[in-house]
Amino acid sequence: MTARLSAYGFDPARLAFAFRTAIAASIAFVLGWLMGLEHPQWAAMTVWAASQPTRGQLWEKSLFRVLGSVVGTAVGIGLVVAMQIHPALLIVGLAAWVGACTYVGNLQRGFAAYGTVLAGYTAAMVALLDAAHPDHVLSLGGDRLATVLTGVAVATLIGSLFAPAMATGRLRQSVLELLSEMLSNAASTAQAPHERGRLLAELAAVEESLDPHGAGSLRSRQTIRSTRTLLIAATPLLLWTHGDRQPAGFRGCLAEAAAAIAGQDLAAARRALKAATTLDGVSPRFIDTLQALESALEAWHDRPEPAKARPARAILHRDWVGAREAGLRAFGALMVFGILWLATGWSVGAFMLLGLSVMISLFSTFENPSRMMRSVFVGQLLGVVGALALRWLVWPYAQAEWQMILLALPFILIGPLLIGHNKTVAVSFDYNMVLMLMSQPHWPLTGTFDASLAAGFAVAAAPLAAMLAYLTIYPANLRRRIDTVREAMLHDLHDLAADPKALDHRLHWQARLYHRILRLIRLSGRSARAQDEAESAALAVLNLGHTAMWCHRISRDETKSAAERRFARSLLARLSQNALKPARARSILSRHGIRRPGPEAGLFRDALAGLEILSGLPDKREPSRP
Repeated sequence: MTARLSAYGFDPARLAFAFRTAIAASIAFVLGWLMGLEHPQWAAMTVWAASQPTRGQLWEKSLFRVLGSVVGTAVGIGLVVAMQIHPALLIVGLAAWVGACTYVGNLQRGFAAYGTVLAGYTAAMVALLDAAHPDHVLSLGGDRLATVLTGVAVATLIGSLFAPAMATGRLRQSVLELLSEMLSNAASTAQAPHERGRLLAELAAVEESLDPHGAGSLRSRQTIRSTRTLLIAATPLLLWTHGDRQPAGFRGCLAEAAAAIAGQDLAAARRALKAATTLDGVSPRFIDTLQALESALEAWHDRPEPAKARPARAILHRDWVGAREAGLRAFGALMVFGILWLATGWSVGAFMLLGLSVMISLFSTFENPSRMMRSVFVGQLLGVVGALALRWLVWPYAQAEWQMILLALPFILIGPLLIGHNKTVAVSFDYNMVLMLMSQPHWPLTGTFDASLAAGFAVAAAPLAAMLAYLTIYPANLRRRIDTVREAMLHDLHDLAADPKALDHRLHWQARLYHRILRLIRLSGRSARAQDEAESAALAVLNLGHTAMWCHRISRDETKSAAERRFARSLLARLSQNALKPARARSILSRHGIRRPGPEAGLFRDALAGLEILSGLPDKREPSRP
């Protein structure tokens, strides 16, 4: 049976999960109706939104959905009350709230980001659909919250019974295999560029996939945090250049550590890494990398370690520029369409504004949201067609409200077929949500076909309006995100050179910079040319960062001559002034550092080469503060 389903384009595992979720949605729909809720179909929508393939993810997403719904409902009620003072307060308040939630959500990770964004558009659901009944806003808001809680309860119960736990054993094995390959690559004297690119892409992919493994458990979250710290600490292994002559035995120590990790002997691997750092003549940047890796490997070990033995918590990349632009985009789009709604009095304008509030906030965290809107539009169009067919072709045969509920269930069960098939999975979620949004069971039937058609048009128009906003207001696309990360890395260099206490915060500086490198590699993975540029930029920034650290170290070393310390401080000042201008910084470094003798000779040479790379990379826009 599995082979036959696969032959027809279905994913058996996804199909099974979808049918389980559809049954849970049907149960929530019926239960909400039996409880006398005004909008029982919203309980089914919540099931579709909250269900996850594993228990940990389900519990955590359900928690943040409840929290987001409670906060959003309270704000929505406040907006309806404010509307009684002046209708414009509803639009301004809603735009400001959704914009703020979008901004904060873009700075968060995982289900916390989902809960924050949800709080934004939940307020829109309450305020826009209850605006016509301000005298009943508290009861209607309570009804909305009750439907969410019902859906979450059903989804959690069904999911806890049937969803498996997240398998973490394979993740640990994958990390060990990847670290072993990385150390072997670093120990090799002849490395193929494509091999380094492959390992970098794999490292970035593993790091990005960590968060779901930590969902639903504080212990798992701690494990994932130490795993991310380990991967970030290992990143420079793949960015080293190997033209420098290292002391005899250095590569042997790395090979020994790789073999020990492959055999899961982490204690032996740590001893080999320590031995490599004690050899005379090892480049300072190599010492820093291996010491950080050894410390992270110690914390990652199964046995508990004293707090002092644990490395500093990784400071992760946050896209401050993208978050600010997303928040302003959401605010501006909702203001424009909200004012048009107030000016025209369009009877179903609330549906469009509601859909837009979801599209402009929830999808802002995606790499290319404007492209996503195409699939969303198709899915919502299918949902509108399904809802119209249910209302005007099927429900007229019902003789009571309970019959309407039963007749709606087959339409819900169409959803799993769309989810399970590889060609329709991208549009399936929006079909399920819009079908329920527009299918309120109320006996006797009221309304006209023209009114239903207009509401359907308003719902389907929302992703088109969002697409227009994504394309015109701070255009959100992959190239722009790549440029933003690269600019953030240059700002890190500027701040690192300017920070007099950089040595005290060395682990934090390096962790954030390395995580930005992984993010850059991940974003660039879809294009060979973009990935080559990303690797070159990452190597350049890494070498410049080590150069700045070396200067900080020399400037504070009382055993160095006054001229040496003065040179280091001068170079730091010039780097901090020109880090955002790679061509000028290259000229300065060329004049001051290219002839440096000793272990740092290779460091200056590679830093100079890095500036040449950064100077030659395309620059689409002026750097902005991250």
